[in-house]
Amino acid sequence: MLYLNNFIHNFPAFSTLFSFIIGLCFMPMVIDIAKKRNFVVKPNKRTSHEGVIPNIGGINIFISFLSTVFLFSYGIISDLQFTIVGVFIILIIGFVDDLIAIKPTWKLLGELAAAFFLIVVSDVRLSHLHGFLGINELSLITSYLLSFFVFVVIINALNLIDGVDGLASGLGILYCLFFGIYFNLTGNINLAISAFAMAGSLFVFFLYNVFGGKRKIFMGDSGSLLLGYMITLYVFEFCEINAYGCIPPLYKMSAAPAVAICVLSVPLFDTMRVMLTRMKKGVSPFHPDKNHIHHLLLKTGLKHRQVTFVLIIVSLCFIALGIIGRQWKIGVLILIAFSIATFLTYVLWRQVDTKIFSKIKKKI
Repeated sequence: MLYLNNFIHNFPAFSTLFSFIIGLCFMPMVIDIAKKRNFVVKPNKRTSHEGVIPNIGGINIFISFLSTVFLFSYGIISDLQFTIVGVFIILIIGFVDDLIAIKPTWKLLGELAAAFFLIVVSDVRLSHLHGFLGINELSLITSYLLSFFVFVVIINALNLIDGVDGLASGLGILYCLFFGIYFNLTGNINLAISAFAMAGSLFVFFLYNVFGGKRKIFMGDSGSLLLGYMITLYVFEFCEINAYGCIPPLYKMSAAPAVAICVLSVPLFDTMRVMLTRMKKGVSPFHPDKNHIHHLLLKTGLKHRQVTFVLIIVSLCFIALGIIGRQWKIGVLILIAFSIATFLTYVLWRQVDTKIFSKIKKKI
């Protein structure tokens, strides 16, 4: 076991394989329990699936991820032991929401409780703005306020993007691989193992969610909130490493916060756009609708898998932009990313309008 542990620490990417194998072993059991206990979602006006589908895929992600981390990266558990408390809280909140659809206020309170253990107790937070607006190190109160805000934004952005088969998990795999590779290159091995383990867990779910057939399963809020929690942790660590960490100049990113925004551009921009649109209409920003980016792509005639593929490719392009602009001024990189996202959304809306007009014309 010691040899295997040393091997994983030398080659962290292999933790993806172990997490995948563990997830593959447990998934049939999770699906069977979900069906027996009626942990399923039935078709409704906001869904497009047929039949009852288990919706506790997050439980399997949690089992395989945490098992792998305990096996090969106990160092991160001892360093960030209270983050596990936050993980349990966010998992429970998501699981309860999947079962009884709790009110947004209670859901937000649960998210803030989980954030407390990450940001305040474990002290994993944003403490530096990397010179953005002339600001570097933040006061403790400002750091807490900003970190809580970013936590809520990221976790809900990933929760809201979970609308078509494979999308949240596909983007999650991409994000975890990006952070895993970066942590590995900069010598943060425990974080790298954690990120790669999450990628392996998500990949098992992705296969069942997209290609499962009769064994299909949904991630549910238990999965999307867990994913959002871990991605937030990686974003915080990524920014802090670039602010204070001793890393090789080749991997130093002076615009780290803007790079993180580029990496998460699809869910972040989509959430901002949707909420602004709802408020403009005089509707609560938390009121559900079918105006998300994946809904718009579906309206153009694309299928679920095609929508997922398109948005993963778009995300890869934004990640490439972030890497290219890693030494630019933060404001410049954010402005360029925002402009590109706005232009792409405009093009998509034109496609949707053309499709709708074409259908009306045929009926006439």
